[in-house]
Amino acid sequence: MTSASPPPLPHPLPYVEMDGHPATEDDLRVPALFGFGHFTALQVRDRRVRGLGLHLERLEGANRELFQLPLDGGRVRELIRGALDRAGLRDASVRVHGFLPPGESRTRVMVTVREPASMAPGGRSLMSVPYARAVPHIKRPGEFGQTYYGMLAARAGFDEALLTAPGGVVTEGAITNIGFWDGSSVVWPDAPALIGITMALLERGLAAAGEPSVRRAVTLDGLSAYRGAFICNSQGIAPVRRIDAVEFAGGDEEMARVVGRLEAVYGSASADLL
Repeated sequence: MTSASPPPLPHPLPYVEMDGHPATEDDLRVPALFGFGHFTALQVRDRRVRGLGLHLERLEGANRELFQLPLDGGRVRELIRGALDRAGLRDASVRVHGFLPPGESRTRVMVTVREPASMAPGGRSLMSVPYARAVPHIKRPGEFGQTYYGMLAARAGFDEALLTAPGGVVTEGAITNIGFWDGSSVVWPDAPALIGITMALLERGLAAAGEPSVRRAVTLDGLSAYRGAFICNSQGIAPVRRIDAVEFAGGDEEMARVVGRLEAVYGSASADLL
């Protein structure tokens, strides 16, 4: 009598798949040599994702705009599930990339899996930089400008770079969206920026709760009009302690209440099964 084979061991992290199989050397030449593409980043908890439909819409929209090809949401979900299975995880940080190498007619889909991540607690300091992304509505890999200015901000002792357009117009964080608190409502900068999934869920949730946020032009020389600020991305929400040398009048306790309310609104969004 033969014994059953033991189940395969999970792959070490970070784990990468291309089109549903562990990435080979040839597969990895695609992002290395043909890096033009797009992606979305999501947090998976117990195989569920908040804003999953928005992530799939982002991938589909970018794929059609860049490659004039559809990217089926069912296929994407299947690829994520398979990568999680082979990585042996139910909670994870996942990125889904779309590439179209020269001469190919179907989008290559790369899924990367890492340990789950959450926004670290505590107030953030942001350094304003004179940089705004081109084509900001598409999330794409290899953003040199964001990485470069984020590096300069870290070297100067700040937590993140704050991207600004000419005239000191605030657009977004290097890897986050930024919102402001005017004492009665959340204010999002009315400027070209990537609308992050967390930001979109907060906008929807606040409106549904009867506490609608607004979009308004925000400039560096007008920061004193706000009582506080916060950043958000797929890893969570955190208060902003200062921007450059400007500290907000609201203080830690007020912004802790604001961020707590935002976390409750975000937490009320449905987490969809992959």
